[in-house]
Amino acid sequence: MENKIIPPSELIINPDGTVFHLHLHPSQLTDRIILVGDPGRVDMVASFFDTKTFEVSAREFHTIGGTYKGKPIMCLSHGIGPDNIDIVINELDALANIDFETREVKADKRRLTMVRIGTSGALQPELSLGTPVIAEKSIGFDGVLNYYAGRNEVADLGFEKALCEHTGWNPLWAKPYIVDADEDLVNQIGRDDMVRGNTISAVGFYGPQGRELRLPLSNPDLNRRIEEFEYNGRKITNYEMESAPLAGLGRLMGHRCMTVCSIIANRYKTEANPNYKQGIRDLIAVVLDRI
Repeated sequence: MENKIIPPSELIINPDGTVFHLHLHPSQLTDRIILVGDPGRVDMVASFFDTKTFEVSAREFHTIGGTYKGKPIMCLSHGIGPDNIDIVINELDALANIDFETREVKADKRRLTMVRIGTSGALQPELSLGTPVIAEKSIGFDGVLNYYAGRNEVADLGFEKALCEHTGWNPLWAKPYIVDADEDLVNQIGRDDMVRGNTISAVGFYGPQGRELRLPLSNPDLNRRIEEFEYNGRKITNYEMESAPLAGLGRLMGHRCMTVCSIIANRYKTEANPNYKQGIRDLIAVVLDRI
């Protein structure tokens, strides 16, 4: 059976041989990848590296590669939102598993380990500011995974059905999908200093997370219903914007993916900590030691 050939229109390769958005060469890819939203946070992560071998910036995608305690590693910023994760994970997978010279999909697949370190808003009162929460289950309100074949094979369909029924899910919104992070990676990174949670990836920061400024919400009761929801003893713990497409696409592609976020706001208690950077720095140090 011949390997699939990817046409130029579907995978754009820049004239210098780099992938279209990330501007990375296949030779620069490492097996361990730290993902962050903020391009400026890449410098924070890289400040822990023993060596830095390359640095690339293109749009919101900032990458520094190097070594940490002898391990080749890179940190890449993905910007804000689930649509950016679709770009980042597809292009990282292309760097790993498509030959850029022949455009053939490689027969032997390379498996990447990706840990996203982010910030998040808690939905339960017991989650205090600064708590690291692992998205053991990610709940995608964004719809990205629904565009890919095999979606139902990696999703928790019972959880989805119960959540839609409990919340009275609006048919105008994308159908939620619920995906587990890589179990081995969760056990590798997570210890008793982290909470294992069920994390919503929202498609926006304001209305899609129940924040009302000047515009009224179509369902102002949604957050209360989410906070009350429970499935097989599991409550929904927090909101962010990227964990679900990362976990879902990672599963479909065969990569090890997970997200851990520091709680910087508690929506239930209506409190927030804008001075959260030291907590993020501490979390980065922990993840780098464990990845």
